[in-house]
Amino acid sequence: MRIEYAGQTDVGRSRDHNEDAYLLAPESDLFIVADGLGGHAAGEVASAMAVKEIAGFFQATDADGELTWPFKMDRSQSYDENRLGTAIKLANSKIHAHSLSDPNCKRMGSTIVSVYFRKGKAIFGHVGDSRAYLWRGGEFSQVTEDHSLLAQFIRQGNMTPEEIENFPHKNVILRALGQNDSVEVELQSHDIQSGDIYLLCSDGLSGMITDAHIAQIMESFGDDIEGATRELVDAANMAGGKDNVTVVLARVAEL
Repeated sequence: MRIEYAGQTDVGRSRDHNEDAYLLAPESDLFIVADGLGGHAAGEVASAMAVKEIAGFFQATDADGELTWPFKMDRSQSYDENRLGTAIKLANSKIHAHSLSDPNCKRMGSTIVSVYFRKGKAIFGHVGDSRAYLWRGGEFSQVTEDHSLLAQFIRQGNMTPEEIENFPHKNVILRALGQNDSVEVELQSHDIQSGDIYLLCSDGLSGMITDAHIAQIMESFGDDIEGATRELVDAANMAGGKDNVTVVLARVAEL
């Protein structure tokens, strides 16, 4: 399996610092986007810790397959799903502990969205409202469901398009790393195909341009994922750039 990849983050046009972080780890076939929460620099600390801890767990378990894990395995999930879920739970514990020990980081947190390619599967782990999408054969679809107040109302099925557009609490998320000493990680696994392109992004992209606009950019750039990454970031900024924007693209070049 060969994965091509590209990533970019940008402060946007309204913020004075960037609280997003991302990881490109082709040696582990692991890719991550994190969006920090909290005042001052606390969000930046949380997202950086999320990426560092997850990457560190993968590096440690790559080096030592017999390493004792900090959480019990869920026997309903595969080894690889457990590996990603455990890494994210470990990041949650570290962020939460740091937020309690440092007054400047009180109540900090981070969203996380990640994809881990293994044995013909794309394994996703996410918490919060950073998203994963799939571009396959000219079709664009959202893989993850936001852990947000708006998404919860939408799932209840009683909102009109106008109510969704004007919803006053779009920035309220219901789940994030670091907010509690434990976290529920949403995991899912999908078969991959050659040519698949997986998009991970913070809400600085998905909150600024529509899925249809994202799909149009994906289609226009084809296999040029570096060009598509730059164009997606630029499009978010041209639409207002109200938040930090981070985009990671991972393409299955061959199986």
